[in-house]
Amino acid sequence: MMTHKHWKIGALFLVICLWSVKICYGQKAAVLSTTQLKKDVEYFNAIDDEAVKNYVSNAQSFEWLSNNIPLFDCPDSVIRTVYNYRWWSLRKHLKQTPDGFIFTEFITKVNHAGKHNAISSALGHHIYEGRWLHQSQFIDDYISFWLYVDPKHTAPRFHAFSSWVHDAVYQRYLVNLDKTFLQKHLLALEADYRKWEQERQLPNQLFWQFDVRDAMEESISGSRKEKNIRPTINSYMYGNAVALSQMAALLGNDTLQQKYQQKAEVLRRLVHENLWDKEAAFFKVKLEKGAFANAREAIGFIPWYFNLPDDSPLYARQWNQLTDTTGFRAKWGITTAERRHPLFRTHGSGHGCEWDGPVWPFATTQTLRALSNLLNNYKHHGTMTKEVFYEELYKYAQSHQMNGKLYLGEYQDEKNGEWLKGDIPRSKFYNHSGFADLIISDLIGLKPRSDNTLQIKPLLSPQQWDWFCLDKVLYHGKSVTILWDKTGKHYHKGKGMRIFVEGKEVFKSKKMRSTSITL
Repeated sequence: MMTHKHWKIGALFLVICLWSVKICYGQKAAVLSTTQLKKDVEYFNAIDDEAVKNYVSNAQSFEWLSNNIPLFDCPDSVIRTVYNYRWWSLRKHLKQTPDGFIFTEFITKVNHAGKHNAISSALGHHIYEGRWLHQSQFIDDYISFWLYVDPKHTAPRFHAFSSWVHDAVYQRYLVNLDKTFLQKHLLALEADYRKWEQERQLPNQLFWQFDVRDAMEESISGSRKEKNIRPTINSYMYGNAVALSQMAALLGNDTLQQKYQQKAEVLRRLVHENLWDKEAAFFKVKLEKGAFANAREAIGFIPWYFNLPDDSPLYARQWNQLTDTTGFRAKWGITTAERRHPLFRTHGSGHGCEWDGPVWPFATTQTLRALSNLLNNYKHHGTMTKEVFYEELYKYAQSHQMNGKLYLGEYQDEKNGEWLKGDIPRSKFYNHSGFADLIISDLIGLKPRSDNTLQIKPLLSPQQWDWFCLDKVLYHGKSVTILWDKTGKHYHKGKGMRIFVEGKEVFKSKKMRSTSITL
């Protein structure tokens, strides 16, 4: 007969087992299997010589991806394949070090990197992308590395490049609601903001930066010597101030909340007053000598990445340049400078980087997120539509190729898609941009929030696709599935749009539409 003691142990064991099953179930797919992911990974592995192996080898990649990423399915094989390819490529950059996990930018060692070959220029992109990984330790460690480990290094690299890390940390919180992580790092993040003020803030309270320290050399408006006031760093610092204010409010720190709310308000006003060129109808670089740079550049779209500009037809008009073929529209993607400018594509000869016009995934990611914010959060859109967003996202996906094979490099010719660095070892799998986050947060439209709400705002028209499914998304600790099935015959869950949380249907509609659901 089971004793009382044994019964208690048995009951405890049962509870632990049930709890474990619940956790595993919470990360299971409700609709999709991993069959397509497995096929894609087998293909990716087959075309790769795997010159570098980090924490997860190619042989281990399918298992790791199956355990860590949201699954995605759609009728466009280019977008679906590149979605999986970008996760597969990101995994290549995950390194386990004595200082915890980090993500590299270059797959091989480069001279300008810091400890463990780490570079901070695309840190914001890394965190935005990595916030959807199911295992939080990878990004936890990576953020901690930059805040605490790199500053102690003999040659610290954290401030080698402008950064929107504070914003990215807060946006990640909106996915996982890990308040403890914010409590642990708030003061370090605040100290980092003050350090930027000491290093780069002018007496007029705007920030200056060299284009090379924006990771955007050589640009038409840039300089390695002059203290130009750029839309990049000023937008980043605005986004960082907003994030610090929101994090402080969550943690009940009224003093910090008010301090950074005021800083954000001041920066927002100053950007409108100082960086808007009325004649060009564009946010531009203000040169150290006081005049505007005479070029429209893609960095002028960055303020919308942080919802900084006023909601006005005046500012929305800037976006008309995105679809102008003498502006930023090109066959292979969004150019980094307006094509009509006489200095377009003139800076690349004999130099390692060229931001005077070629297509850069780093900038494309920023511009697409900014466009998504314009369409979702503003009443005035200029000539921008969901169809424009989709067309540019598709170009971006299609650009992941070289010689008929999947490829991700540094930057491309806007007319023919040639990777201008060529197929050199350091440029392969260049981890300097985002893609999966654009699918999850923008195209499908899962908008992370701090309250107990699941908000979906698709940037797809019902005519675009007959079906899609985003599955196994870990959001606020729950597994979420979002699907659209026009006829109901593809996924056999019924006609129209369906949302599942932990496998239970919580929303259905015959039409594809925006919705908010209490979890």
